[in-house]
Amino acid sequence: MTLALRFDNSYARLPDGFFTRLAPTPVAAPRLMAFNRPLAEELGLTDIPDEATLAAIFSGNTPPEGAAPLAQAYAGHQFGGFNPQLGDGRAILLGEVMDREGKRRDLQLKGSGPTPYSRMGDGRAWVGPVLREYVVSEAMHALGIPTTRALAAVATGEDIQRETRLPGAVLTRVASSHIRVGTFQYFFARRDLDALKALSDYAMQRHYPEAETPEDFLEAVIARQARLIARWMSVGFIHGVMNTDNTSVSGETIDYGPCAFMDAYHPGTVYSSIDRGGRYAYQNQPGIIAWNLAQFASCLVPLMPDEDAAIKRFTEMVQAVPDRVHAEWLTIFRAKLGLTSAREEDERLIVDLLTLMAEGQADFTNTFRALATGRARDQFTDRAAFDAWQARWTARAEGEPDPAGLMTRTNPAYIPRNHRVEQMIDAALEHDMAPFQRLNDVLSRPFEDQPGAEDLTRPPLPGEAVQATFCGT
Repeated sequence: MTLALRFDNSYARLPDGFFTRLAPTPVAAPRLMAFNRPLAEELGLTDIPDEATLAAIFSGNTPPEGAAPLAQAYAGHQFGGFNPQLGDGRAILLGEVMDREGKRRDLQLKGSGPTPYSRMGDGRAWVGPVLREYVVSEAMHALGIPTTRALAAVATGEDIQRETRLPGAVLTRVASSHIRVGTFQYFFARRDLDALKALSDYAMQRHYPEAETPEDFLEAVIARQARLIARWMSVGFIHGVMNTDNTSVSGETIDYGPCAFMDAYHPGTVYSSIDRGGRYAYQNQPGIIAWNLAQFASCLVPLMPDEDAAIKRFTEMVQAVPDRVHAEWLTIFRAKLGLTSAREEDERLIVDLLTLMAEGQADFTNTFRALATGRARDQFTDRAAFDAWQARWTARAEGEPDPAGLMTRTNPAYIPRNHRVEQMIDAALEHDMAPFQRLNDVLSRPFEDQPGAEDLTRPPLPGEAVQATFCGT
């Protein structure tokens, strides 16, 4: 039995230089660890086969009927250094599925074996990063933040070598597409203007059909990315590897590697083990997305009739990105304080609260959630300073229609806290999937107070704190 999915593989109809056609590398003993039935139903699956069949399909051993497997080519700036040849080194795009609403969704296997773009890597993933991405991407979806989704996680029955031998796994990822800023850079670096135009036309038609020119395209991508980064900031999310090859032109969060959510608030927080200089720290994300979009704009310049005029116009657009992120940030953080209207003093009110939080190492998620219930004072060591701030906030919120309701709808009670994710992975390595299942269930309703789940709101104890997160490659 196979999956009755409506494949329509438009990316596979682009010129051969965009990808390499190849099948996933089979694995020894696939075993289904997790399957996202609600997402499967969104994709149009009504007759779902047994676990053994699902494991065979989503390990890559038996790709579904209608798939056109390929590895995508792309380039990218990684921590500021340009690599002209990256590509899917451990991923295979099975194809594109038309979901129940007629939307086109990529189906990709991650950890499916080596490709021509693997650069001496083994093309595999281990259980930890697969389950981390599953949990975090689904949590982001529940938070209302654009993201790739997780459809399945399959254990391969094979060990892979990292620092030690670790059990392998494959993640099935669903996305609006996997077209990245780095995809454009791949052809721009080669001065292949025909391919660059074909890619631009394709991406505009797929994601921004209202766009008529490269300038329209750039404007649309900027708008989505500005909103996305502000929403990351609003929940304390740190991507960890904001390289240009990890920046999707669709405006989705993509490529969860050493990502993390902050516990105690500090704007300079970094978790990624490979971000030794703090390039992608929490507070740097607005500036980095502007940098990434500058690289994207450069790729579009040759497609404009007057390149000098395009450079001038695109420079203006990119230089405005931090202000656009800030405007989105201000709107979202007003809502986090229960404010619907806008006043000039709001930014100072927000910044002063964040400063108090940083000075007292207040928990980011719990502090904002507690504002709605009147218990935020307990989050602060300098309670007199908080009392003075609260008096200003109370006066500002007077007359707002429903501050408590707005804050409850905006500030989650639950996030995928790093220590809980690590505990979940440790349990899974012992074949105990109960913590994984519980995390996913609670995180699917992040704005609801859930009796019996209070322990998942607790910040880490000193011995539980996660100091670094890892890519898994």
